[in-house]
Amino acid sequence: MTSSLAASLIRLLLESEFGASSSEAGAAGHNRCTLEGVTWQPGEGGVIVLRIRRLEATALRLASGPFVLEVDRIDMQEISARVRLDNGMPLLVAVEVADIAFSGLALKGPVAMPPLVQKIRDASPPPAGAAAAAAGIAAAQAAADAWQLGPLSDAEGTLRSRITDAHLLFDADVTVPIRGGRIDFNDATVEHVGPDSRMGVSKMGVYVDAPNGRSYLYQFAAAPVAGVEFEHRGALLGPWISERGKLRLREFAESMLRQGRAGPGQGLTEQARLLLGRTALSGELRLGEGLVAVPGVQVHLEGRPAIGLRSPSVGRGLTLEMAAVSARNAAAAWQGARVTIESMSAKLQLVITADDEGLRFALDLANGKAAALRLDLQPGGSTGT
Repeated sequence: MTSSLAASLIRLLLESEFGASSSEAGAAGHNRCTLEGVTWQPGEGGVIVLRIRRLEATALRLASGPFVLEVDRIDMQEISARVRLDNGMPLLVAVEVADIAFSGLALKGPVAMPPLVQKIRDASPPPAGAAAAAAGIAAAQAAADAWQLGPLSDAEGTLRSRITDAHLLFDADVTVPIRGGRIDFNDATVEHVGPDSRMGVSKMGVYVDAPNGRSYLYQFAAAPVAGVEFEHRGALLGPWISERGKLRLREFAESMLRQGRAGPGQGLTEQARLLLGRTALSGELRLGEGLVAVPGVQVHLEGRPAIGLRSPSVGRGLTLEMAAVSARNAAAAWQGARVTIESMSAKLQLVITADDEGLRFALDLANGKAAALRLDLQPGGSTGT
């Protein structure tokens, strides 16, 4: 089986433009594929069943629109594919792969909101009426089910930031502990020259009480907000704050995502946006186990993965690193296709950068493994034989 045939099979699977990976650009300058143990036989309903004992590919570069996928090496074992001829053209129906190992996998592109997410966020409030109310409830439930951040429930760690030349906070060192998936603003510290400031959360939003007054970093469109325990003032409505408030990370984050498009006066304040450009961030966070789900994608994290966060300037980007992440029962749906993976593990680095053109991401996976991958491209497509 020639390398050109191997490349054509992968092109059939991925329908992408090919080139050499950046690490191999100065070497062979093209994709290299090796196939072993290729057999095919007729199946039911005029479908051809193609089996490959092993497919190894190196120096791959696949482009689809603004997104680029590069793979230094990928090794797939026990591949089974079903292909149907449609007017003489091969049409891939489904693929199963028993085991996959890869290294140097990098995906880059703009941070683009998936169409389904955009529809949820842009949905306007339904008109009055029983039928409209029922539709609104159904849409709200669909949006609620689409966002699940289970591992945040048991998150443990500390976030630290250094704000340089901040207008209202002076130069400040901020420390925010996270315990049991919760931020207790009574334990958060904002240290600087002179009397220290304090953070908290009121019904208006997340704030900082500095010596020269209160400033809001994030404003809520309306209270109450899920996952928030608001501040409490002292007796007789005095100015003294007896309780700074708390955030339960999972409920709060899911609530913000489900609310959709920010209303008037909601979101980061202008002052907070200015501060982000002067804020360096570092931190360690250990997540819990549980389901992570966004519209079209879901995965169950295992083993309480540890996350490292760092940024010299949050306004210009953020790096997230996970030395080892394990997951099971991953599933994704996109443009009529559906992929499922029984289990997978890898070393992960995610870099988000911001410039005048918007947000971009670079996802790098190293020493990765996956088991029982299944790709369905047609409704009812099955690889069973």
